[in-house]
Amino acid sequence: MALQINATNPEHPALLLELPWHLPLEEWPEKYLVPLPRGISRHVVRYAHTGDEVIAVKELAQRPALREYELLRDLDRLGIPAVDPLAVVTGRTDPHGEPLESVLITRHLGGSMPYRSMFETTMRPATMHRLMDALAVLLVRLHLAGFAWGDCSLSNTLFRRDAGAFAAYLVDAETGDLHPELTRGQREYDLDLARVNISGELLDLEASGALHPSVDPIDFGTEICARYQELWKELTRTSVYPAGKHHYIERRIRRLNELGFDVAEMQIEHAPNGDTVTFVPKVVDAGHHQRQLLRLTGLDTEENQARRLLNDLESWMATQDDYAPGDPLGARPEVLAHRWVREVFRPTVRSVPPELRGQMDPAQIYHELLEHRWYLSERAQHDIGLDTAVEDYIRKVLPKRREPLRPLEE
Repeated sequence: MALQINATNPEHPALLLELPWHLPLEEWPEKYLVPLPRGISRHVVRYAHTGDEVIAVKELAQRPALREYELLRDLDRLGIPAVDPLAVVTGRTDPHGEPLESVLITRHLGGSMPYRSMFETTMRPATMHRLMDALAVLLVRLHLAGFAWGDCSLSNTLFRRDAGAFAAYLVDAETGDLHPELTRGQREYDLDLARVNISGELLDLEASGALHPSVDPIDFGTEICARYQELWKELTRTSVYPAGKHHYIERRIRRLNELGFDVAEMQIEHAPNGDTVTFVPKVVDAGHHQRQLLRLTGLDTEENQARRLLNDLESWMATQDDYAPGDPLGARPEVLAHRWVREVFRPTVRSVPPELRGQMDPAQIYHELLEHRWYLSERAQHDIGLDTAVEDYIRKVLPKRREPLRPLEE
């Protein structure tokens, strides 16, 4: 059988032909390899140069290689965080004509690390919790897409930090299956495997002295199941919102925030009987919201203020006709964010009389107005609107909260 390269991009076969496919991966010369940390795998895996890219090459039998390649392509089409499949090489033989195993080629995920590399120095428990939350988010997203992983573990996951956000990526789909929808039994089986695998991997780290002494491996494996269940319940609870939907959307966002998750993306779909809202969660590190708000709007705030303002910004953007995440023809988030500052944030803050602002900065004023809107909407059981909240806040709240102070300079 002749050497065959099935690739997603026409450029890849020409570049890949330069690699020594006549040698087993374990025997590849150093000049082809990139010294990056590798996780534990049942197969031989190597990182190599090809053009300007770094690729991961995994040696396995032809049938599972082709199957995993197609599964990864399916996950890519579904927008699931996973490694990017590039090619499958089959028909390999050594210089004596003896057959060699096929290989699956994926693009190296820049900035990512296998969990063992991250634990080379003892990781703080708070950081571990955020990593586990990221893995719970990944598992929920896979299950929502109908993908049964079959071997969820730290070893089959890559972790990446990006501007304060933590994300987990599937790196091994060999045992997976894609269905139109998963049954409860399929999800619980995946979750039980995750609990056993993660506890076992943490016990291994504990034995090597790389686990923080305050972390119990068994409890941690159980905790990820609890985090998954909380997140699954919040994301799959079907809600249809009436026309004045802002208050209800904010309530869902608050519940996700209370669970420790941020909202990465929101999508509103219009239907005859109301609107449905879909949320995509993410896990963030300390200071993330400050950096994100500053980058998008130029507003320099405290962390809690930034989270609140970003939630309002995301809700507002989702109502704009030119908001289309992932669509190159849609308005860029930075453009929409500056429009929000110009059309919503500044006019709202300026509507508060300077003599009543006291020493509050604009971000704190807007934060308090949003909180007031939330409480009034909760009491009324419908969204009262920002203008009504501002009027009530100026008339009833500010005069009672403080004596008039020297107004801030604009």
